[in-house]
Amino acid sequence: MGHTSLEKIIALQKKPSNIRNICILAHVDHGKTTLADCLVASNGIISTRLAGKLRYLDSREDEQIRGITMKSSAISLHFSTGETEYLVNLIDSPGHVDFSSEVSTAVRLCDGAIVVVDAVEGVCPQTQVVLRQAWLENIRPLLVINKMDRLIVELKLSPLEAYTHLQKILEQVNAVTGTLFASKVLEERAAKDTEEQQPAPGEQVYDWSAGLEETDDSHLYFSPDQGNVAFASAIDGWGFSIRMFAQIYSQKMGIRSELFLKTLWGDFYLNAKAKKIMKGAQSKGKKPLFVQLVLDNIWSLYDAVVTRRDKEKVDKMVTSLGIKVMARDLRHADPKVLLSAICSQWLPLSQTVLSMVCEKLPAPTDIAAERVEALMSVGARRFDSLPEETQQLKKAFLECASEDEAPVIIFVSKMFAVDSRALPENKQRPLTQEELSQRRELARQRHAERQAANQSSESTETAIGGSGQTAVTANDTGPGKERILFRASVEGPRREHFVAFARVYSGVARRGRKVFVLGPKYDPALATLPRGCFPDDAPPSVPHMASCTLERLYLLMGRELEELDEVPAGNVLGIGGMEEFILKSATISTSAACPPFTPLNFEATPIVRVAIEPKHPSEMQKLVQGMRLLNQADPCAEVLIQESGEHVLLTAGEVHLQRCLDDLRERFARIEISVSEPIVPFRETVIRPPKVDMVNEELGRQQKVAVARQAREEQSRYPEGVQVDPSGLVVLTTPNKLATLGVRALPLPDEATRLLEGNAELIRTMEQFNLMAREGRTMEISPKTLEAVRSFRAELASHLQGRRWRDAVDRIWAFGPRRCGPNLLLNSLEGYCRPSVWQCLEAPQGGAGPATPLTLRDLDSSVVSGFQLAALAGPMCEEPLMGVCFAVESWEVRPASRPDRQELGSAARAEEEAEAPAAGGGPGRRRGDAAGSGGGDCYGPLSGQLIAATKEACRYAFQAKSQRLMAAMYTCEIMATAEVLGRVYGVLSKREGRVLSEEMKEGTDMFIITAVLPVAESFGFADEIRKRTSGLASPQLVFSHWEVIPSDPFWVPTTEEEYLHFGEKADSANQALKYVNAVRRRKGLYVEEKLVEHAEKQRTLSKNK
Repeated sequence: MGHTSLEKIIALQKKPSNIRNICILAHVDHGKTTLADCLVASNGIISTRLAGKLRYLDSREDEQIRGITMKSSAISLHFSTGETEYLVNLIDSPGHVDFSSEVSTAVRLCDGAIVVVDAVEGVCPQTQVVLRQAWLENIRPLLVINKMDRLIVELKLSPLEAYTHLQKILEQVNAVTGTLFASKVLEERAAKDTEEQQPAPGEQVYDWSAGLEETDDSHLYFSPDQGNVAFASAIDGWGFSIRMFAQIYSQKMGIRSELFLKTLWGDFYLNAKAKKIMKGAQSKGKKPLFVQLVLDNIWSLYDAVVTRRDKEKVDKMVTSLGIKVMARDLRHADPKVLLSAICSQWLPLSQTVLSMVCEKLPAPTDIAAERVEALMSVGARRFDSLPEETQQLKKAFLECASEDEAPVIIFVSKMFAVDSRALPENKQRPLTQEELSQRRELARQRHAERQAANQSSESTETAIGGSGQTAVTANDTGPGKERILFRASVEGPRREHFVAFARVYSGVARRGRKVFVLGPKYDPALATLPRGCFPDDAPPSVPHMASCTLERLYLLMGRELEELDEVPAGNVLGIGGMEEFILKSATISTSAACPPFTPLNFEATPIVRVAIEPKHPSEMQKLVQGMRLLNQADPCAEVLIQESGEHVLLTAGEVHLQRCLDDLRERFARIEISVSEPIVPFRETVIRPPKVDMVNEELGRQQKVAVARQAREEQSRYPEGVQVDPSGLVVLTTPNKLATLGVRALPLPDEATRLLEGNAELIRTMEQFNLMAREGRTMEISPKTLEAVRSFRAELASHLQGRRWRDAVDRIWAFGPRRCGPNLLLNSLEGYCRPSVWQCLEAPQGGAGPATPLTLRDLDSSVVSGFQLAALAGPMCEEPLMGVCFAVESWEVRPASRPDRQELGSAARAEEEAEAPAAGGGPGRRRGDAAGSGGGDCYGPLSGQLIAATKEACRYAFQAKSQRLMAAMYTCEIMATAEVLGRVYGVLSKREGRVLSEEMKEGTDMFIITAVLPVAESFGFADEIRKRTSGLASPQLVFSHWEVIPSDPFWVPTTEEEYLHFGEKADSANQALKYVNAVRRRKGLYVEEKLVEHAEKQRTLSKNK
């Protein structure tokens, strides 16, 4: 197919039923970009010979150097089958785990996906991730099993062995899909049962399997006979589906193609005598049809061309296939060139994949209603609870309406930076015939003027010597100056422009059209705009909403941008001039009733952070501006300014960090920068007292005596007003002696900590509800969210069992830090019944108030604030706490002696007395009233002292228990051959890694090693493992969990056995203490360390010879 003109693509954009928006998803190095090259080459954009080598959609220099994709790139392709023409908007996405956020931005804009799997490696970790992302966005996937040539050339499998291997790969992929489907069915069944049945007393038994049996899931799975699987070798330029061979053999053998479609894949064989297709190939020892009619032919072609280089056999094959091969290809020294020339005509890859895409994937007009509702339902809001005008927009979504009166709805998934010279308006365009003739005429006139000037200067040379030369010079420099000015305007200073990567879901996006830009927190229900308000009406300012004009629209063509005047619904496009209104993603609409789309699902969490500063302090402003641009250009990167003033960059991994730093140096800031060592986050926690000492001896009475003595020594070191009893209860009095607080720290069970960490968003929703309830406002919460809260509460109660946790779930005072973290503040006070954190479950339907009104005690918020501060920065190295519960066991506020009351005016006293009855209605006020107005003032001096006292009490209670540091851990998947396994283990053990499992990949000589590795030890790990194994092992690091470092950072020997084993100094390496000191040193905190002890010169005595 030749090169497609821009006019043709614009015409195709107006037929949404013939548009396919697809993305290519896969694990790293499984051949996505090579496959994309083959599809791009089918449109004549690049040469078919360069497909797979050029990597056209990898436009960045570092992408070409590293050989991996780092960003999502889109291109529009034209494809025709018969008389029907299609427009395929293709998005190539990265496979590296560090850039999985780019995959999320691509998947949101698509209706279908091509999942590429390596025929040798099979399903890898990132394959499972991309399948889950496609499932969550409710888009339909197709499967391409790539690198089939490796089965022939590398593994040297026979066709029958390859067929068995391919079956196993299909089973692996379908197992992932089946798991996702089962979890969805069970969730829906649980929600349905909850709505239909009121919870009855007693135990209920659910038959969960019934939902799975009733639901039809046959269309979800990949099977070649369904036409949603293709087999390919993108590097050799060939690919096929069952349909292609079914059509070939139905013509040759006279058997219906529908029959071949059902039998080419499966346990069927061809009975040559009866000329029938029979079942039971495996039991009868026959070759399956797929092996006999498909794989045998491909294997024999590779054998003739690549292995044996049999020229006669190649000629016979070329003749029998009816294809023409150029003489230079036949003579070429590289057999792969000839192979590619034959296969690209016999089994064209682009034809196979694009026909499968157009046939099996939905058009924008076929978008599912379920997906539309999921996109429009933000946070805890359900679709039914949205305003009526908002719900009517669903119809525009489903129709993919392109009429002028249809509301424009566009979703921007990311912003990407483009060099100003790459924009179409700044490019030198080819001249038209009229412009060429005008320039030719102008050049003739200048030449004639120059000739005339030369003649006049020669005639007057003797009379006026220098003036003629001056005239010539003036005449010559005029056009020269014009040329220089023109060149300067073209080669002006480089500047980064931002283009929004977007899709039109409804209406027509036109240049010059005014639209609303809706931020992620915009709520149409709370917007105070008049009904039917449009962006042209100059609406009043509304939070999280802006009004702007669509300045420039672009067609995304890989490395190129083409300018457009309008883009109808169903198309992917670029929008220029939006950098002032959109940070990372946004929803654009002409209707103020449109809700913002659901936030993107990012699989990777930014865990690697570095501090950045300019080498020359005078360039700080450039760095700040550059980091702002970087934050906007990268969907996953985060930029923070810490309290210390450091500019911190958060990234998903080491490769992502390197890319961000390169962008900062070369594109956004364009200055020299200094980068700190990676800042690794830690967490602080407490554990139960250990039962054995450091030499695994059971702790006896002598240890208890030693601990008691140590506690007494520590008690003498505590400041005045702090008392710590042996059980760990800390009693602390405020400096003004008006309030006393008793706090005890307890370690939370691991399961409860993980549950709290995993439900941070749910806790945040609960806190928002409680805050609005205290202010007397209402908040709608969907039944799904209420069910999630109910389930969360029940699960938390099941994990908090035992005497010390009795009724703990109902006594939760607050979560922390930031009111949604994995730490608890418990109310263990007698007689203080405060409003529950579970108010959303206790509130009557439709109201925000709790069923039984309870009031907060004075200074309640001060205790919560002190707890939040303590949970945010622990005592060991000022890192956040995790898995710690603080129980407040006593809280007394004594009345202040208030001589200043006499000084109050009569009006102030009357006002105070009038307010007193209104303030003291609830039972929770009983002890607060004793404090009087001076002590009970929530903004008075006592409130600040109580915040500080609560924070200090929590810190001392934490230190009274066994303190431990928690390290962030990566899950590490390493694929390696048998000969380098020892070196892989060596690198892992050196970096404090721990191997979890090791299994051999069936049918290959590859081992898959699963290990956990501390994030602090992971920097340079990938490079080291590649060097040590000569490139035969490649790791994939994904953030997994937090793990307690078993060693006590402040351990000192106390028992006799420990003294004997470790010595009096006990100065052997302590990993936890090393991490603590490194963090304290970085934060500028005091580090207790001895540099030199007894600096005496060592004398070496030797015998006199």
